[in-house]
Amino acid sequence: MKGKVIAVCKSLHRGKSKQPIHFGYFREGWGLIGDAHAGTVKEVSLLLKFQVDVLAREAGMVFPPGAFAENLLVSGLPQKDLVPPRRLRIGSVILQITRIGKELDEAHSYHYYGYSLLPCFGVFAQVLQGGWVLAEDEIELLEGSSNELGDET
Repeated sequence: MKGKVIAVCKSLHRGKSKQPIHFGYFREGWGLIGDAHAGTVKEVSLLLKFQVDVLAREAGMVFPPGAFAENLLVSGLPQKDLVPPRRLRIGSVILQITRIGKELDEAHSYHYYGYSLLPCFGVFAQVLQGGWVLAEDEIELLEGSSNELGDET
């Protein structure tokens, strides 16, 4: 199954919406260079555009890319397949999903006009192999075998 990157987004400050940047460099073991969440246990955050669209219809609002503080807004992937320890390939970048959403007792102070999606639907990942990610790049779901990661073992 393949999906697509709708937007790459970053912010220099936590607790703020992220701005679309068209492309960004994802460093192994770090995250998106220049993003406030890089270097944390939640190196990279993803949201499915489908979830944003559902909320937009319910709220009667338009939510721009990065509104929910996601690094990657993506389409074409089923939420049920985005579970730890699943891996995703975007160009040369390999991400491994580490968790979905946030723990109930974990603070979440950010919202966009009273709405938030990351606590329930956010997909958090670590960067296993770095590289550039561009808006419109294809995303491939990997099973996690060493051959899919390009290893010669």
